[in-house]
Amino acid sequence: MADQQPASRVTVVDVPAKHRYEATVDGQLAGFVRYRELPGAVELIHTEVDPAFEHHGVGTALAVFALDDVRAKGRAVVATCPFIASYVKHHPEYQDLLAR
Repeated sequence: MADQQPASRVTVVDVPAKHRYEATVDGQLAGFVRYRELPGAVELIHTEVDPAFEHHGVGTALAVFALDDVRAKGRAVVATCPFIASYVKHHPEYQDLLAR
């Protein structure tokens, strides 16, 4: 069994050239959320976490970072990604971000 990496070691950044948010653990790519810019909104299309980092908080770190980043930019979210949609559904503090 792989060593578990605590969520506190996850670093997430926006990589606009790739249209995605990337999560790393100790410099190793652990996952990403792909997005597309829309007028007044950001569509969060797909979340992927490397199997070696599943169940280590990487997906949650990606969701929180992406949603907080979109909020900080004053934009709405189109949650096409099932993981992001589920995260927003279970975290009411982000439901106001959903595009109407």
